[in-house]
Amino acid sequence: MNTPSSASFPLLECRGLCFSRNEEAIFGPLDFRLEPGLALQVLGGNGAGKTTLLRVLAGLLSASQGEVWFEGQAVDQAHLARGCAFLGHLPGHKADLTALENLAFTAATHASSLRPEAALAEVGLAGFDDSLARRLSAGQNKRLALARLRLSAARLWLLDEPYANLDLDGIALVNRLIAAHVGGGGAVLLTTHGAYAAPPVPLQTLELRA
Repeated sequence: MNTPSSASFPLLECRGLCFSRNEEAIFGPLDFRLEPGLALQVLGGNGAGKTTLLRVLAGLLSASQGEVWFEGQAVDQAHLARGCAFLGHLPGHKADLTALENLAFTAATHASSLRPEAALAEVGLAGFDDSLARRLSAGQNKRLALARLRLSAARLWLLDEPYANLDLDGIALVNRLIAAHVGGGGAVLLTTHGAYAAPPVPLQTLELRA
C-alpha cells in the first residue's frame, strides 16, 4: 500500500478554527486550505481578527476550537512555530545588534545557504552591515525583517501588514520576495487593509468580519 506524500496535501489546512478572548469570539469557525505555489490574502477591518489569526497559525496563540493541518498532518502550537516564518508588526530582531549580526544569527539558526551579506543587498541595505538596528528607520527595519525572512527555510510565510512603513520601492520588494517564494513551491498568507495592490501571484482571499 502506498503512503501519500506530503505533496498530495495542501501545505496548510484549517478546519473549524476559532479563537475567543474572555469568552468573546474573535474569529471563526474558519475552514480554508492553502496549496503550495499560492498566496492567501486575509481581508477585514480593524478588530476582525486578522493579526490574531496569523498569531494562532504561527503558534503564538492557542486556538479555542478547531484543527490545523500542515503538510497533511494535524499539528499543535510547537509544530506550527517550527513550520512557518512569521513577520509581525514588530521587526523581531535585536535593536542593539547590527544588521549583519542579526542576520548572522538567523542564518546560523536556520542553516541557510544564503549569505547574510547577500540578503542585506537583496533588500536594499547593502552598506548597512555595521549599523545598529535601533538606528535604522522604520522602513529600514522592515527591510531588515524581510532579509531575515529570506534566510528562513520555512515553506509557509505568515506576513502581517508586510507593506507597512515601506515606500514604493519597498512595496515592489515585498512583491518580488513573495513571487520568488511562491514560485519556488512555498506559500504565503498575508494581511492587508486593502490599501495596497495584492502581490502578483496566484491569489486567494479570505475575508474576516468583525
